[in-house]
Amino acid sequence: MNRELLMLVEAISREKNVEHDVVMGAVESALAQATKKLYQGEVDIRVSIDRDSGEYETFRRWLVVPDEAGLQNPDAEELLMDARERIADIEVGEYIEEQVESVPIGRIGAMAAKQVILQKIRDAEREMLLSDFMSRGEKIFTGTVKRMDKGDLIVESGRVEGRLRRGEMIPKENLRNGDRVRAMIMDVDLTLRGAPIILSRSAPEFMMELFRNEVPEIEQGLLEIKSCARDAGSRAKIAVLSHDKRVDPIGTCVGVRGTRVNAVTNELAGERVDIVLWSDDPAQFVIGALAPANVSSIVVDEEKHAMDVVVDEENLAIAIGRGGQNVRLAADLTGWKINIMDAAESAQKQADESDAARRLFMEKLDVDEEIADILIAEGFESLEEVAYVPLQEMLEIESFDEDTVNELRSRAKDALLTMEIAREESMGAVSQDLRDLEGLTPELIAKLAAGGVNTRDDLADLGLDELTELTGQSAEDATALIMKAREHWFTGQE
Repeated sequence: MNRELLMLVEAISREKNVEHDVVMGAVESALAQATKKLYQGEVDIRVSIDRDSGEYETFRRWLVVPDEAGLQNPDAEELLMDARERIADIEVGEYIEEQVESVPIGRIGAMAAKQVILQKIRDAEREMLLSDFMSRGEKIFTGTVKRMDKGDLIVESGRVEGRLRRGEMIPKENLRNGDRVRAMIMDVDLTLRGAPIILSRSAPEFMMELFRNEVPEIEQGLLEIKSCARDAGSRAKIAVLSHDKRVDPIGTCVGVRGTRVNAVTNELAGERVDIVLWSDDPAQFVIGALAPANVSSIVVDEEKHAMDVVVDEENLAIAIGRGGQNVRLAADLTGWKINIMDAAESAQKQADESDAARRLFMEKLDVDEEIADILIAEGFESLEEVAYVPLQEMLEIESFDEDTVNELRSRAKDALLTMEIAREESMGAVSQDLRDLEGLTPELIAKLAAGGVNTRDDLADLGLDELTELTGQSAEDATALIMKAREHWFTGQE
C-alpha cells in the first residue's frame, strides 16, 4: 500500500505539473482529517509521510499558549506552566506532540481523501499560475469577460482570473460576456476564490498606465506623469513634466492629430482628458489645472493649504465647471483646496480680513487705526508676525522709527504671552473625555475651549454652523467630528 501511495503521488505530480511535496502535503492533510474524526472536540493532528519509503506517522499536538491568555481550545492548547512540566525548555508558540495510532489508508473515506487531495492540488496550481502571471510585472490586465459574480465581472486572461467590482467599472459602461476588457491590477487577494486579482477601470492609476503605454517618451524617462484626477467616464486631468527641454510634454501626450490622447479616450468610454503642465510653483500649477478658465489673480494660504482664485465673471462658470467638476478635479490633481470667487467676492473677503486684523492690532497692541492700517498695508496679518519677523524688515517701514518698532514688538510679545496664559487657563476646564476624543488636535481643543465647549456632550450638542464658526473647519470635517462626539449616545457608553 505504501508503494502504491508513492506511485500515486508521483503520477499526480506529473499529470498536474505540481511539485511532489505539494501532492504529498495534500495526502498528509487528508490522512490528518480522517484521523480527527476519531476524536471528540477540535483536536490538532499532524501526519508525516516518509518521502522515500511511504511510511507515515501520526501525531496529536497541543499549541503552547501564555498562562495569562488561558485556554481557548483545551483540546488543542496547553498552558506554558503545564507544558514545562513535560518539556522544561519549551516556549510559547511551540507544540507538544504525542504519537497516536495511524489510520490505515484503506480506511480513509475514498471520496473525502480524493476531495482534499484534489482541492490542495487545485490551490497549488492556482498559486503557481498566479505567481507566474504576477512575475511578468504587468500592470494592465487584458482579458475576456467570463461571467458575473454578485455584481462583479470575472475577467479571464489565459487560466488566470481577475475581479472587476461594480464600483471600479466606468459608469454607464455596458460590458457583457465575451467582451475584451483592459483594467489596472490594483491588488491580489488570495482569500478570494477563483478570481484573486482585483481590477479597476476607474482608478487614476489606470489612465496613467494607459498614457505610459501610448507615449514612449514616458517609458524613456523624457516625460513624467506627476498626478492624475478622474471623474471616470466623464472627464479627467493629468499633470505632466518634461525632463528634456526639447520635448513638449503636452504636445507629446496629445500626439499627432490627437492620436495618443484619443487612444486613451476611446479605451475609457469617451472620457475627456485635460493635459496640464506640472509646476513646482503651487500657484502656477493650480492656474494650469483650472484651464480652460483664465485666472485673474491668486492668493496662497500656506497654513490652510488653500488658494483663493479670482476669475472674472465670464470665466466663473468655466472655472467651477458643471456640478463643480472642473474645480474639484483641479483640487484633486494639485492637492490644494481651491476657492473660486469673482472680483467682488475677493474684495469683500480682503476687506473682512483687513477689518479683523485692524481690530486685532488696535485691541492687542493698543494702537490707533492709522498704525494698524500701516501694519496691514505692509502685509502684517497676525501678532506673531509683528513680534517675531526679523527686526530689519520692520525697520524698513518708512512710517516707523526704531523706538516705535521696538515698542510694537514688545507689545505683541506681551499680548501673545497673555493670550497663551488665558488659553492654558481655559484648557484647564476641558474634560478628559473631550481631550481623548479621536480627531481632536490641541489647536482644535483650544478653539473649542475658547468658545465654551469643555465636554464631549458640549461638542455633541453643537450645530454644524456653530462648530465651523468656532474652528474654521470644512463642513465635512465638522460633521464627522460632531458624529464622533455623539457616538456614545447611541452605544450607551461614556
